[in-house]
Amino acid sequence: MMKRVNRILIDLPIPEHGDMNAAAAVQDLLGGKFGEMSTLNNYMFQSFNFRGKKKLKPFYDLVASITAEEFGHVELVANTINLLSMNNTVPGDPDTAPLQNGKDARYSLHFTTTAQTAYPGDSMGRPWNGEYVTNSGNLVADLLFNYLLEIGARTHKMRVYEMTTHPTALTMIGYLLVRGGTHIIAYAKAIEVATGVDVGKMLPVPSLDNNKFDFAKPFMDQGLYNVLYTWGEPEYRDICQIWKGRNPETGEPLKVIDGMPKGAPVPDLPALPEEFAPGIDLDDYYRILKRLQSNL
Repeated sequence: MMKRVNRILIDLPIPEHGDMNAAAAVQDLLGGKFGEMSTLNNYMFQSFNFRGKKKLKPFYDLVASITAEEFGHVELVANTINLLSMNNTVPGDPDTAPLQNGKDARYSLHFTTTAQTAYPGDSMGRPWNGEYVTNSGNLVADLLFNYLLEIGARTHKMRVYEMTTHPTALTMIGYLLVRGGTHIIAYAKAIEVATGVDVGKMLPVPSLDNNKFDFAKPFMDQGLYNVLYTWGEPEYRDICQIWKGRNPETGEPLKVIDGMPKGAPVPDLPALPEEFAPGIDLDDYYRILKRLQSNL
């Protein structure tokens, strides 16, 4: 079962104004073929369906640990889209067309379907689908697929990074470049343990150092390129049998943290009257409050 913690992985800058088209581009990092919904669901179903969990426990622990982190990545990208959608419209009488900015926006679903929040689809509005999941049941084949999936995800992150100058988007992408690079190395090490083949000699793929991205540097400085987490669960500590030695790019020692990231508060989105969201006015609020305080 899953345990939810009401925090996001990092502090995201709360913008005075969002950027509709940046939000559209970031959608691909959520629901695209190489988005966080794909990495999450690949590793989640592989962990659910893993055969030989006891016999091959270090590999199961690794996939399960990264699955837990990917939940946080999906949440982080969704919150970034939400913040990029702030103050892109203003309340007004319906006959004044308060949502008119959405008419010419790249991503009309943000205005018609989600009340200017994240959508489980790619940057063109195509819904995410389960065809993006590979769970063959063959350990080495799945590890190799995961390695390539993370490389594809890294390529997309670098491209979206170059599509916007918005600090909220860049902060999120900078963090995910660092953590995604960690996962590439993790799967490379797992493949080496399973087969003896050092695919890590190909790293970095794509060959661009994270330090070249200004918004990734703070997370590199924190050493986040060298750590994996047990999420406080002793059952997952055997990842240290795979996640050991030195980072092939930085030469720094790899370490397993018996816990989870500190995280940051989840942004509290304000009401958006022009989207009828949440659709609760002040009188409704007081009526709800009264019922909550009653003995019903």
